Amino acid sequence: MASATATEAAVDRAAVFEFLLSMGDNALILGHRLSEWCGHAPALEEDIALANTALDLIGQTQLWLGLAGEIEGKGRSADDLAHHRDALEFRNLLLTERPNGDYGKTVMRQFLFDAWHYLCLTALRDSSETRIAAIAEKASKEASYHLERSRDLVIRLGDGTAESHTRMQAALDDLWPYTGEMFMNEASDAELAAAGVAPQPASLKNGWDALVAEALAEATLKKPVDGYMHKGGKRGVHTEHLGYVLAELQFLQRAYPGATW
Repeated sequence: MASATATEAAVDRAAVFEFLLSMGDNALILGHRLSEWCGHAPALEEDIALANTALDLIGQTQLWLGLAGEIEGKGRSADDLAHHRDALEFRNLLLTERPNGDYGKTVMRQFLFDAWHYLCLTALRDSSETRIAAIAEKASKEASYHLERSRDLVIRLGDGTAESHTRMQAALDDLWPYTGEMFMNEASDAELAAAGVAPQPASLKNGWDALVAEALAEATLKKPVDGYMHKGGKRGVHTEHLGYVLAELQFLQRAYPGATW
């Protein structure tokens, strides 16, 4: 079993493990969603850009789930955690498992996630858990570029043609009820925040609101009114869409356990 650091000794190891799963699962599921565009994007440049973003996220998955396996201390690797858990054991945000839809919806989903992801990783660079801080330091550089790119696309499409504006507003309206989950505190979040391991999700809300509002104003898009917000992903309660994602993502290891290239 992996030895405990001072931080782990002060905080419930299971809480740290769950947090690492959520970070890794967000990157894994969204990375897989983006990979579904490979060969199908509306332009070659977009095809390559989406593939690169997906690769960045899968790379981050390897780091988060690798550390999760180490913290858990049961000998599970990042690959084990990615390929041998059922949907109820995944901790990703519901936003990340939403279907791609048209390109506008994919871009909007990415922007709403990127704004949160960048702020979360920036805060995690100061984590009292040095291994979390190190991963966040690397990942935040990638997230900064992802945010810059998705923000630019939201503005260009939102303030583009009548058709592109209509599609982007429809995408925003459809995805907005899935954004609140990013800022909902779970029972263990206060403990992690008190130990300096990770910020309370709610503490990121004001920064996210400001980033999103500024971009939407430039894109001439109307911010939806807050109402009911879907939740449950961080507790393993998912939509039916995750099952389809996992059926494809995990097929090889489920059909041929232990297979390697």
